[in-house]
Amino acid sequence: MNALGGSERQGQMTMVQAVQQAIDGEQHLAVQAGTGTGKSLAYLVPSIRHAMDSDSPVVVSTATIALQRQLVDRDLPRLAETLGKELPHEPTFAILKGRRNYLCRYKATAGWPEEDEQDQLFDPREVSATGRMVQRIQEWADETETGDRDELVPGVSEQAWRQFSVSAQECLGASRCPSGAECFAELARARAGEVDVVVTNHALLAIDAMGDLPVLPEHEVVVVDEAHELVDRVTSVVTGELSELTVALAVRRVGRLIEQGIADQLMEAGEDLKALLAAAPPGRIDELPQVLGLTLALVRDSAARCVTAMGPRGADKDDPDKAGQRKAAFSALDEVHDTAVRMLEAYGHASESDRAEVVWLDAGTDRRPPTLRVAPLTVSGMLRDKLFGERTVILTSATLALGGTFDALAAQWGLGDGKGWQGIDVGSPFDHPRAGILYVAKHLPQPGRDGLPQQYLDEIAELIEAAGGRTLGLFSSMRAAKAATEALRERLDVPLLCQGDDSTMLLVKQFAEDEPTCLFGTLSLWQGVDVPGPSLRLVIIDRVPFPRPDDPLTSARQRHVAARGGNGFMAVAANHAALLLAQGAGRLLRAQDDKGVIAVLDPRLATARYSGFLLGSLPPFWRTTDPAIPRAALKRLASESPT
Repeated sequence: MNALGGSERQGQMTMVQAVQQAIDGEQHLAVQAGTGTGKSLAYLVPSIRHAMDSDSPVVVSTATIALQRQLVDRDLPRLAETLGKELPHEPTFAILKGRRNYLCRYKATAGWPEEDEQDQLFDPREVSATGRMVQRIQEWADETETGDRDELVPGVSEQAWRQFSVSAQECLGASRCPSGAECFAELARARAGEVDVVVTNHALLAIDAMGDLPVLPEHEVVVVDEAHELVDRVTSVVTGELSELTVALAVRRVGRLIEQGIADQLMEAGEDLKALLAAAPPGRIDELPQVLGLTLALVRDSAARCVTAMGPRGADKDDPDKAGQRKAAFSALDEVHDTAVRMLEAYGHASESDRAEVVWLDAGTDRRPPTLRVAPLTVSGMLRDKLFGERTVILTSATLALGGTFDALAAQWGLGDGKGWQGIDVGSPFDHPRAGILYVAKHLPQPGRDGLPQQYLDEIAELIEAAGGRTLGLFSSMRAAKAATEALRERLDVPLLCQGDDSTMLLVKQFAEDEPTCLFGTLSLWQGVDVPGPSLRLVIIDRVPFPRPDDPLTSARQRHVAARGGNGFMAVAANHAALLLAQGAGRLLRAQDDKGVIAVLDPRLATARYSGFLLGSLPPFWRTTDPAIPRAALKRLASESPT
C-alpha cells in the first residue's frame, strides 16, 4: 500500500489476506472494517488479481452513488496506475447501471407514447419546468458519448427523463432495435464485459441475480460494499405497487393496439381501485377485505384480457415503431397483472408462519395517489439461492457485527446456518476509548410520542454550548429535527442548520466549512456525513432509532418471526436500531486526529434489557452516564480549536 502514497494499516493487511483466501477457497466472507481501514483497496487488490488469473471480471456492488464515484474516479485509477507495472496488463474497470439510467437513442427519436403521468397532478409551472428539462435532454442527446443520466448537471426530473429511457422489460433488444448498434446501455454492458472490475449498485445486482436474463457480465466473484444496505435494497427491487397511476399507464400504453371496449374494462377496473383506495385507511392489510379481493381480481382479469387481445408477443417485429409500442404495453400490463396476482396470493394461508408476503396501503400525497404495495417478509431465501448459490461473495461494511456477532445479518442474507461462510472484524485504526466518549443521558425521561421533552432541549443546548457549536444532531424523525431547530435557534449563539433548509449536500458543505455551525437532520445524515476535523466534535442522537411501530413491513416481519418461534423484537426492531445507531455513531471519528463525544439522550441505552445488545454493536468508546464528563471534555476541545 506504500506505493499508493499511504501507510500500512494492520486491519487493511488482514482484510487483504482474508479476501484472497475466501476467493481462492470459494468461501463467502463478511468483513467488518471500521472507518479509515482502507477497505476498498483491501478488496480491490485481490479482486484484480483474481480477474487477471481467471480472465473473469469481479463485480463490486455499492449502495450509494458517492462510493461508486470514489471507486471509479479515485481508487481504481490509482490502483491501475500502481499495479499496472507488475501485472500482465494495466487493470481495467467500468461502471454499469440499470438500463433506465441510459438514454435510449430510439425512444428519443421514435415518438413512443409519452411517459406523462396524469397532467392534472402538475401545475403549469411544473409542466413548463419539465418542458425545459426535456429540451435540455434533447440538446445533450446530440453530444453525449455515454448517454449516462448522471452526466446531466444539474439533474432532471424523473418525469422528464422517462421520456428518453426504457426499462429492461420495454427494450426491443439490440438485434431488433433500429438503434441497437448504437445503444448506450448495450455499449456500457459490452465495455463491462471486457474489463477486470465492474462497479454497479445493489439494485442492479439483485435484478441480475433474480431475473431471467443476465444484466451483468458472467462473473465468479462479487464484492458487496456497504453490505449493511443489501437487504433493504433487494427488498425495494422486489416490492410491487398498484395504484390508479399504474393502471392508467397500462391503459394509455395499450392505446389503440386493441379494441376500445377491452381497454375500457381495464380503465373501469382502475377507477374502481382508485375509489376504493381513496376511502381505505392506510397501513398493513392483514386480512383481505371482500371488496378489495373482488377489485384486485377485476384488475387482474382485465389486464389479462388486454394481454390476450394484444396477440403474440413477437408480432410486428419488422415494424420497430409498432414493436416498441407493443413491448411498452406488454410491460405495463404484465406489471399490473402480476402485482394483482401477488397481492391476492398473499392471503389464505393456514397460519401466520406460512405467510410469505405482506400487503399494505400507503397514504396518498398531493403528488401521488394512495398506493397498494406488496413485499416479501424475508429475502433470505432469494439471496441464498440466487446470489450466494452461484458465486463467491465478499460482504463488507463498517457495521456488520450487531450485538458483537455477524449472526443477525447473516440470517437476513440467508447464511444463518454458519456453513460455507466466515465473518471477521479487522478492527479500526482509531483508538476509540481515547478519541471518543459515549455519553448516555441516563437521568433524562424516556422519550415519548409527543415530541421532544423540555429536558431534552435543555440537554442539547448545554452540550452544544460546551462544544462551541460543532454538532451534528441526528434525530429519529424530521418533525423532531425541526422542532429542536426552532426551539434552539434563538437560544444558541452559533449557526444552526436544519435538513430541508437547502440541499443536503450544500448543508453538509456549509457545516464542514464553518466550525461553530451545527447541523440537525434525520435518516440520510445518519449514514451520509463525512466531516473530519474540528467542525464535528459532538454527535447528538435523540433516541434509539427503532422503526416506527406502525411501519407495515417491519411490523409484519416482527410478527412473522414471532409466529415461527423467534424473538420478533430482537430479530427485526433491535437489529434495525443497532445498525442505524452504529452508523450514526460512526459519524464522529473520520480522521486519525478526530476527537469528540457521542451523546445519546435516550436513557434506554443504559437501562433497557436490550441495551447490552445495542452497546455491543457500537465502537468501544469510553462510556459514561455522568453529564459533567462530556461537558468538560467538549469545553477542553473547544478551547484547543483555533477558532
